[in-house]
Amino acid sequence: MYTDFFYLCNSVSIRGSIIELLKGKRIHIGFNEFTSPNISRKLLTPHTNSLTPIKMTEKKGHRQRLRDKYNELSIKGLTDDETLELLLTLGTPRRDCKDTARTLLKEFGSLVHIFEADPKQLMAIPGMGDQNSFVLTFIHDVARRFLAQRLQGKNFLKSSKDVADYLNHAMRHLKKEVFMVIYLDSSFGILDTRTIFEGTLAANTIYPREFIKSILDINGAAVIVAHNHPSGNQTPSQADMQLTRTLHHACSMLDIRFLDHLIIGRDSPYSFADHGLMDEIHAEVQNLP
Repeated sequence: MYTDFFYLCNSVSIRGSIIELLKGKRIHIGFNEFTSPNISRKLLTPHTNSLTPIKMTEKKGHRQRLRDKYNELSIKGLTDDETLELLLTLGTPRRDCKDTARTLLKEFGSLVHIFEADPKQLMAIPGMGDQNSFVLTFIHDVARRFLAQRLQGKNFLKSSKDVADYLNHAMRHLKKEVFMVIYLDSSFGILDTRTIFEGTLAANTIYPREFIKSILDINGAAVIVAHNHPSGNQTPSQADMQLTRTLHHACSMLDIRFLDHLIIGRDSPYSFADHGLMDEIHAEVQNLP
């Protein structure tokens, strides 16, 4: 085979280039430098003068087809593994991401659990690395900020689903308890959301004076509070009940309306108001001396 190569190449420079090629080195040979029909054109990318593998062209074509599919059908037209594969291309521009996407879904079970995973867990998946882990974590945080900002100025009574979506996205995956407050104006328009405590929640860990001060600082007229149960169990504890009574009582002293306490777990938020607990607490507070 090597004899055929050298017979067809009259140029000494071309002969030297072929030797380098056979040694496994990447070189550049123009089509117009030799015309042997015995040289496999699979070694060369059509219409170029370089030895870029055809596999790279095919990979780019696959990615473009996914982008075209998204542009035509939106996110509804993509499967979860296709969606994840497209996201991974942001951090992996030169390597196939299909197997990594499928491994992630197999390991974590869903997009939700992938985005909520710890970065160290993500990096343990073959093909992920720092870049892809950063991409997924960053996108999750951007989505959280988007959902929080989308709430501002909306009426809570008409946007309770948006509130639930935001709280689920922001708190469900957390490994420690976090206590958040949603501040409302007198028309129940959402002013802001803030985290005022992180750690093990108990009746004496949220100081009523600091809680009330945070409401007055933003000129709030009503509040909704929420905290997460890292275990996933959303049943209110006795500490949850006592904390709600204490904060409700503090708000009632200043005519601030305490509308609800939400517990975030594995399912939809548990609402004290929906389960009648806020009415019970309100009645208790009203009967206090």
